[in-house]
Amino acid sequence: MRFDDGLRAAITRNLALCAATPLRARALKRAAVCVILTDDGEGGAALVLTLRAKHLSAHSNQYALPGGRIDAGEGVVEAALREAREEIGLELASESVLGWLDDYPTRSGYLITPIVVWAPRNAAMSANPAEVAEIYRVRLSELSRPGSPEFVAIPESDRPVIRYPLLGTLIHAPTAAVLYQFMEVGVHGRATRVAHLEQPVWAWR
Repeated sequence: MRFDDGLRAAITRNLALCAATPLRARALKRAAVCVILTDDGEGGAALVLTLRAKHLSAHSNQYALPGGRIDAGEGVVEAALREAREEIGLELASESVLGWLDDYPTRSGYLITPIVVWAPRNAAMSANPAEVAEIYRVRLSELSRPGSPEFVAIPESDRPVIRYPLLGTLIHAPTAAVLYQFMEVGVHGRATRVAHLEQPVWAWR
């Protein structure tokens, strides 16, 4: 899948046609993540993932999208772009926003709003060691492989657990749920909801 103006226009159109579903959950803390679409270094399209630093007090050493808690008085887009700047040194203007995905409620008490943004070709990124151990560019073709993502049952919940085989490991929700909806809605133009998709039990804290 080529990283070009045609892809940008198609994703923008698809996101607008399938309006994101906001959730009202006052007991949950608000957070935002950046779904950053960029090039893979070879002309193809990719999404940016990070490996969170080992020393973090919450969700350490896990794969994630750049993001974090929304500060008081801050908007969702403002928070998502700030987190991209703080975590991976990527400066993005508000004009880079292509659209939104559905809010996703986590078992650990957050309501995450994903913002889809377009980063320029060869965009410079640098991991902030206080928060991020590594930065990865995952090709969209890797997210579209047959049998991916996987949906598995667990005895603790009647909802399916979603997971993506990526980067030599398994990436779970919330990140996996956001990636899946981006591919379904943004890339393929299919109206697919993900708030019901479950996280593994170890992520319920």
